[in-house]
Amino acid sequence: MASLAHHFLTMACNNAWANHRLLKACAQLSQADFVATRTSFFPSIKATLNHNVTVDWNYVDMLERSTRGAPPNPDPGRFFEPEEPFDTCAELAAAQRAVDRRLIDLCTNLSDAQLDGPVQVPRRAGAYTDRVARILAHLFQHQIHHRGQAHAMLAGTPVAPPQLDEFFCSNEAPLRAADFAELGFTEQMIWGA
Repeated sequence: MASLAHHFLTMACNNAWANHRLLKACAQLSQADFVATRTSFFPSIKATLNHNVTVDWNYVDMLERSTRGAPPNPDPGRFFEPEEPFDTCAELAAAQRAVDRRLIDLCTNLSDAQLDGPVQVPRRAGAYTDRVARILAHLFQHQIHHRGQAHAMLAGTPVAPPQLDEFFCSNEAPLRAADFAELGFTEQMIWGA
């Protein structure tokens, strides 16, 4: 049976794969469709995807700092200034790929024991201590939630939304082979021997 740390690695890889599929579809939008006002929690595909990137920057930074024993970021608000740092899907996709890679690297190097380790979570009212596993679970849920919103908004454009509800069933490896090649993933990297 795979360890819990390995499960979080598979979640990080699945997160990157889903982001890749969604952003690849969004890259086909005109700039007007990318920024158009739509109905959702955030008012556009652009705003929703920018939110995912900035929140990822914040949480991956806090996880990286905590797992190496560094103090919390003294200015975590900097990750949200500006609120929408990327105007185009191409810029946004590059930033999302980079932070997804950081998250995969972090999860690759985690042990089960480290999952119970402390994370200093800075908030406006001050930092509190949580656990690595809880913060990772929160981060993945956050991504799924807002990626779903962007996916629904994409359905109101000329670009068909991609399937995002897959995980890594062994019989479907050929269906993800092209995406994996683009991401530099292999089945071996994720699942081992």
